[in-house]
Amino acid sequence: MMEKKRSDCPALPPGWKKEEVIRKSGLSAGKSDVYYYSPSGKKFRSKPQLSRYLGNKVDLGCFDFRTGKMLPGKMQKNKQRLRHDPLGLAKGGKPDLNTALPIRQTASIFKQPVTKVTSHPSNKVKADLQRACEQPRQLFWERRLKGLQSSDVSEGVLRTMGLPKGLQSVGLDSSDDTLLSAIASALHMSSAPITGQTTMAAEKNPAIWLNTSQPLCKSFTVTDEQIREQELKVFQARRSLEDALMADGLARAAENTRELLEGKTA
Repeated sequence: MMEKKRSDCPALPPGWKKEEVIRKSGLSAGKSDVYYYSPSGKKFRSKPQLSRYLGNKVDLGCFDFRTGKMLPGKMQKNKQRLRHDPLGLAKGGKPDLNTALPIRQTASIFKQPVTKVTSHPSNKVKADLQRACEQPRQLFWERRLKGLQSSDVSEGVLRTMGLPKGLQSVGLDSSDDTLLSAIASALHMSSAPITGQTTMAAEKNPAIWLNTSQPLCKSFTVTDEQIREQELKVFQARRSLEDALMADGLARAAENTRELLEGKTA
């Protein structure tokens, strides 16, 4: 099911219509698609199609395709970009501030470019000692994740995952939800293996012996059976996602076919 809203578009020539189609079902429920119709009934799905059709009749430089309005801010940004990029304009590329040499600021009446020297025997690379040293990390930063909950598009709280029995928390006031968030953060931000706190002394005094690069849990091992179970869950989840995307694609194709048939009958 889809909800359609069609209205006049004052930014385009008279007779042009803007249509907003809001999806009511599927994985993309709540999102909307924007289309434009010419006075003859021709449908346009993107701004490039609209530009090719209108040509030089309408300047679409500051036209916002989703809202159907002319935004002066876009035109101002384009003018500033072209003003600061005289060399890249002809090439059609992005601004490159290193392509033009600076101008010598002297009393000479002629503008002379500065000689650019890229290699010199006396040049030495200075190391930044502050960046070279490892930055200190905050202890028990995982506690900031306490109380955070994930929700879906309808603001309903999603069911949390259950932790295996082999994962046991270490430290002050570390719940299962906090430990799960800490492990997920470590997997996302660190390229090193996640092993947990390997030192037994961390349980007695975690403020001294805590390894800040590992989550607040005891040392654990992952067996081949657990890996196979997770692979099966991932395969099932991908299969369900594939079926849902296929159903959504078929629904959109059927909707487009119905629109074409309605246009022909009209």
